[in-house]
Amino acid sequence: MRIGIDARLLGPRTAGGGLGRYIAELVSEIKEQDHENEYVLFLRKSNWDECPDAPNFKKVEADIPWYSFVEQARLPKIIDGEKLDLVHFPHFNVSIKISTPFVVTIHDLILLEHPTRRASTLGPIKYFLKQLAYRWVVEHAIDAARAIIVPSDYTRRSILKYFPTADPEKITLIYEGVTPLDIGAGDPGKDDEFLREKGIERPYLLYVGNSYPHKNLGALVRAFQNALDAKPGLQLVLAGQKNYFSERLERETRELGLELPREVNFTGFIEDEDLPRLYRNASLYVFPSLLEGFGLPPLEAMSYDLPVASSNASCLPEVLGASAIYFDPKDVDDMTRVILEGLDNNALRKTLIKAGEIQTRRYSWPKMAREILALYRQAGE
Repeated sequence: MRIGIDARLLGPRTAGGGLGRYIAELVSEIKEQDHENEYVLFLRKSNWDECPDAPNFKKVEADIPWYSFVEQARLPKIIDGEKLDLVHFPHFNVSIKISTPFVVTIHDLILLEHPTRRASTLGPIKYFLKQLAYRWVVEHAIDAARAIIVPSDYTRRSILKYFPTADPEKITLIYEGVTPLDIGAGDPGKDDEFLREKGIERPYLLYVGNSYPHKNLGALVRAFQNALDAKPGLQLVLAGQKNYFSERLERETRELGLELPREVNFTGFIEDEDLPRLYRNASLYVFPSLLEGFGLPPLEAMSYDLPVASSNASCLPEVLGASAIYFDPKDVDDMTRVILEGLDNNALRKTLIKAGEIQTRRYSWPKMAREILALYRQAGE
């Protein structure tokens, strides 16, 4: 078969965040596992060199912004022009006019489950129109897809709740994997130098990811401020790409009277090779998200024997199981209590570390790719 993948969000630096890693790992595993089918990878100029080369890979430039009118107007011509048997859209933003048969991965329904203008820089009218367009595009993707991949049962149930006419037989649950970031991580003996350069001081709480409103980082900052009463000298490290949302959070953090970066450290984007240095020196990983489709960062933290305190919302109990301690993400006092317990209870910490070692073994990028390849064959028929 001749299979296309919309890889415009490939790579950790793209706006996709975890989605960028999902696409990168999928493409990397396809390179290793499938030497029979031909793949056409649609890329932007910014991530062209991040995509690997292979004898059965063809790269096609599709330097088109995500979630745009141009995406709807121009992308179908580029994809349909390749005469593919099948194309995989690893996100909901499927072009309405596409005629090539496709499968789609729907990671979550955040804009339906957690609508808020704080997640947009648009005015009220444009935001309303954006919401209408989002629902229209997602509904088309669900109705027209030959198969729908979801990364958690929570997302499957959300699709059936918000789109009751969706065919449940088309939805396949395929869990994601945990990236072995140790590769290229360098000498652990140089961790101290890295932490000094970033202004990071032990002990510290860690969060890795973007600052979108559904990540609930404002509540985490307030819980951290409460925890300082019991733990003076504790630092909160927020590692993620700088953007409009992180800058707004920085302003709100200063308004609370917290000192940046001594108390709350916004590190900016951290390269993959340096992420292990953050994980293995932290005291606790905190994941306060209100809604996730899967939740990669807490699993990454577990792979470095870092105890995890997580929100009990959406798919997180499903994915993390008994390897995390949970709090109500809408209750700052509860979050504070769980954070302090995760820092102080040594017996609990040992239990979480052991459980985390077992839990992370459930998730594998090679296994995910094998299941997706099998779905390609089924959908191609």
